[in-house]
Order: sequence, then C-alpha cells, then structure tokens
Amino acid sequence: MAVSIAEMILLGLLADWIFRKLKMPGLLGMLLLGVVCGPYVLNVLQPGFLDASSDLRMIALIIILLRAGFELNRDALNRVGLQALLMSFVPGILEGTTIALIAPKFLPLTHLESAMLGFIVAAVSPAVVVPMMIHFMERKMGAKKGIPTLILAAASLDDVVAIVIFSAFLGLYTGTSEHLWMKFAGIPISVVAGVAVGLAIGFILLKLFEQFNPRATKRTMIVIGVSILLVRIQHVLEMQGMTFAALVAVMATGFMILEKREEMAHEISSKLGKLWVFASIMLFTLVGAQVDISLVWKTGLAGLAVILCGLAARSAGVLISLIKSPLNVMERLFAVVAYWPKATVQAAMGAVPLMAMESAGMDTGAGEVILAVAVMSIVFTAPLGAVAIKCVGERVLKPEPSM
Repeated sequence: MAVSIAEMILLGLLADWIFRKLKMPGLLGMLLLGVVCGPYVLNVLQPGFLDASSDLRMIALIIILLRAGFELNRDALNRVGLQALLMSFVPGILEGTTIALIAPKFLPLTHLESAMLGFIVAAVSPAVVVPMMIHFMERKMGAKKGIPTLILAAASLDDVVAIVIFSAFLGLYTGTSEHLWMKFAGIPISVVAGVAVGLAIGFILLKLFEQFNPRATKRTMIVIGVSILLVRIQHVLEMQGMTFAALVAVMATGFMILEKREEMAHEISSKLGKLWVFASIMLFTLVGAQVDISLVWKTGLAGLAVILCGLAARSAGVLISLIKSPLNVMERLFAVVAYWPKATVQAAMGAVPLMAMESAGMDTGAGEVILAVAVMSIVFTAPLGAVAIKCVGERVLKPEPSM
C-alpha cells in the first residue's frame, strides 16, 4: 500500500503539472492517472491501497468540505440564501425525474429502475466543484455577488437530496422500505440536523481551543478527527433507519468557527490547504481507479443520450432557481456549467443497486446497466464540467476591486 501511495503522489503531481501547463484543470490529469493505473486498465495499484479507497476518498472529501466551511462568509450566504436553497434540490430533482421518465425509452430498465439510476446520476460532484469554487473565492472572483459561495453551498446540499431519494427508491425496489414519503420527509430533517449538530460542535471546539490554546496544526487535526467521527455517526444512524447529513455538519463546523473567530478559522483553513495537496491526489486518482471504461461501451449512445437529457433538465433547473437572482446571463451560464460534473457519488453509489439485487437473489441485468451509465456519467461530465468551469469562470467572474 505504501508503494502505491508513493507512486500516486509522484505521478499525481506530475499529471497535475502537465495538465496545468496545458491550461486545463489539474484534477483531470489525476483522474486520468487513476483510470490508467486502476484495476480495469494497467492494474498496478496494490490491493491494500484499493481496499482503503473508500476511507481515503472520504477523508479527502472531508478536508475539502471543511475548507469550504471555513470560507463560507455569512454576508455572502445571506446574499445567495434563497437561490442556494433552490439550487440544492430543484436541478437535481428535475434531472433525476427526467431520467426516470425517459430512460426506459433508451435502456432495458423499468421506471423504478430508471428512478434509481436518475438519482445516482443527479448528484453533482463536490470533489470537482468545491475545490474549483474555493480557488475562485481565494482570488475574490465573483465575490461581489457571492457566485462561488452560492454554488459551493448548494452543491453540498444537492448530494444529500439525491442520495436520500435514491435510497428511498432502492428500498422500494428491493422491498425493504414501504414508507417512501417518510424517506422524502427525512431530507429536510437530515439537513437541519446536520446544520444544528455542526454549529454546536463548532461552538464547543471553539471554546476548547480558546481554553487550551493548542497550536494551529493540532486544531486542524482535532477538527478533521471530529469530522470523521461525524461521518461514522451518520453510518450508524443509517443502519437504524435515521438520516443525518454528516457532510453538511462538517461544513457547518467550519462556518461556526469562522463566524466567531475569523483569524483562527483562516489559520486552520491554511493548514487544510496544505493537506489538500496530498488529499486531492488521493481523491481524484482513487475516483479514477473506480472507473471501468469497458462498462461505457455496454450502453453506448443510448446511455449518453440519457445523460444528456438529464443534464439538459439539470441546466433548466439551475436557470429556474436563479430567476430572481441578480446574476446576469453569463453568470447564470457559469452556474449552469458548474453544476455539470459527476464523480464522487457516482463512483461510490453506482454499484449499490447491483449489489442489492445480488443480495436479494434478483436478476442483476438492470443493476449492470445502472452501473454502466453511472460510470459513463463520470467519464463524460467530469472532464467536460471541469474544463467548462475553468474556461467560463475565468471569463465571467469579475475579481473584486482592491481597496
């Protein structure tokens, strides 16, 4: 495992440098590196490294969401509050519903199977979107209207909505859940609980830091450790049939510390930024390693047509959410393309229906199709979305004038 980590660090830094020299997002190089080195192409990664993939990806995601929380200024959130709320569920629900309705016309799936596919594909990728928004925020691009803050906040909630709805349809399909509406009602409860717990933990940590005054490095380690435990609590509660948005809680923890002690928050955020250099390599290479390119050919143009229809519905949902916003036409276009990338949830959840069908002794054909389309959504939208965000963002987002 140690050898694979060393190889990914060195090759990941090289891939990042090459793609940046080509004026493309460095994460694309790391994703491609993961695909090539992963078990479906060259298969050079050690089994222990791949076995730890899920945990390593989660830790990396926690680090970037903590950074997001430490960058969420209250004034900016107040400016984009309504639009962020609308963008957290309108685009995803429109995309998932559209795929549920049209996928049976293109693929050998029922409407219920298509609904599972729809809400796997409907989740935007915080792994791709959040670091790019933080990059714009650090350069104060689009800060006047809070555009990166809007997308950052909405994208984090978008995943919660998609995963809960997918879980409801999966339970209905396998016969393990008869309370569909209870699952849907759990979405706002999950988010509110995540925000409340995160704010409370942030406040407690702040008081402890003020009392014992540990160095910034130790504060950072404590915040990361507590955040990992929050994710563990989410998994335990899910086994009990309860919902809790741990990743939202992670962001809220950072937000509370920023709100009360801005200088301390910036110190921790700076440390997290250094950790992100390593974490980003682990995250993007391991996401790439999950991609089985051969599955893409199983659905071919039919799968691509479903994904494109879903993206069209998602884009319409973003525009609907921004109807009363102060954003101009080009800024709204940026918000649309920023909501395209898929990667994290699709890599984590794409095989879940297939495994559930195998466990229930059901025919697995539909599960294989769902997995193939989930993989195709990563291959198609992650590079397209990342390049579009960089290109459109550099042209559209205006830097805040220096005082």
